[in-house]
Amino acid sequence: MRRVHMLAALGAAASLALAGCGQAPPADTAASPSADAGATASSDAGASASSAPADAAADFKACMVSDSGGFDDQSFNQSGKEGMDAAKADLGIETVEVESQADTDYATNVDNMVSQGCNLTIGVGFLLEDAIEKAANDNPDSNFALVDSAFSDETFAPIQIDNAKPILFNTAEASFLAGYLAAGMSESGTVATFGGLQIPSVAIFMDGFADGIKKYNEDNSSDVKLLGWDKDKQEGAFSGDFENQSQGKTLTEQFIAQGADIVMPVAGPVGLGAASAAAGADGVRLIWVDSDGYETAVEYKDLMLTSVVKKIGEAVEGTISDTLEGGFTNEPYVGTLENDGVSLAPFHDFDGDVSQELKDKIEEYKQQIISGDLKIETPNAPTSR
Repeated sequence: MRRVHMLAALGAAASLALAGCGQAPPADTAASPSADAGATASSDAGASASSAPADAAADFKACMVSDSGGFDDQSFNQSGKEGMDAAKADLGIETVEVESQADTDYATNVDNMVSQGCNLTIGVGFLLEDAIEKAANDNPDSNFALVDSAFSDETFAPIQIDNAKPILFNTAEASFLAGYLAAGMSESGTVATFGGLQIPSVAIFMDGFADGIKKYNEDNSSDVKLLGWDKDKQEGAFSGDFENQSQGKTLTEQFIAQGADIVMPVAGPVGLGAASAAAGADGVRLIWVDSDGYETAVEYKDLMLTSVVKKIGEAVEGTISDTLEGGFTNEPYVGTLENDGVSLAPFHDFDGDVSQELKDKIEEYKQQIISGDLKIETPNAPTSR
C-alpha cells in the first residue's frame, strides 16, 4: 500500500504544524471537463431515469467501498453513499456497500466486491487508489471508479486505466468564494483552516481558501490573516488522519487562541472535533466541506457560515447510469462551478449577516470563474485528462 504508507508518514510529519498564508505560486489551472465528459457525468446526470431496459437494471450491481471514515462521516463517504442510494431508487439496480475500518481493509474490501460480481465498483477517497488501481488491472472485464483521485504509476506520474474512471472535483473554485466570504465576515481579522492528511483532494480546498482571502485583502486594502496553510510553501496544519476528532478539537482550540473566529476543517469526521471546539467559544463560526454542513452536521448547524460542496452523490449516480447504459468511459469527470459539480452552500442562518455588497462580490467572482476570466491556480488541481 505504497500510497497509504507514504501519506501516513507525511501526515505524521505535518500533524499540528501551524502556518500562515502565502502568495500563490504559478501553476497550471485545472481543465474543465470537455462537453462530452462534463455533460455525460455532470451533477445533474442522475436527475432523469435510465433509458436502459428494466431487465438490464435488475441484473446490474453497483458496489462501493468507503475509506476508514465510514458512510456516516457527514462528509464525502456519506455523499458517495447517497449517490448509491439514489441510483438504486431511480435506476432499479442492485447496490452493495462495505465500510472500511482501517487502511488495511481497502484491498480486501475491493476484492470482495469483485468476487460478488459487481459491474461497477467505486472506491471513495484518495486512499483507495492502490486498491482500485490493482483491482482494475487484475479484472479488465469489470469497471471501476474512484472518487477524489486520479491514477498514477510507481513514481506517481499520472496514468489512465481503460476500465477505471476518476471522479474529481476542482474545489479550489468554490473554496475561493468561501475564503473571500470568510475574510469579509471575520470580526477578528484572523481565520484558519486545517486538513486531515496532506493529499491533493484536501490541499486543493486550502489553496482556494487562501486565494480568496488574498483577493479580499487586495480588494479592500485589508490584512485578514490565515492560520493553518501557507499556499506558497504547501505547508500547514494537519490532524494526521480522518478519524481522530480530538486532534481536530486541539487544532481548532489553538487557532481560536490565536484569534481565529472562522475555521474551515478539511478533514471529514475530524471536522466534528473542530465544531466541538467552536461550540465552546464565543463568536466562532465554521465553514464545512464536501457536504452542506447545515444539513449533515445538524447538531452544529448554528455554527455553519456556509459550506464548500462537492456534488459527489450526483457524480456517482451519473457514473452508474452511464455504465448501466453502456456508456462507461475512463475519461475523468471533473466537477467545477461551471458544471455545478462544486458550489458554495447557502448562508442559512447567517444570510442576514452577510452584506449585499459582499454577496454581490462573491457572485461576481463566481461568474468570472465560470467564464474563465478568473482562474484559480493550484498545484493540486485535477485535470480532465
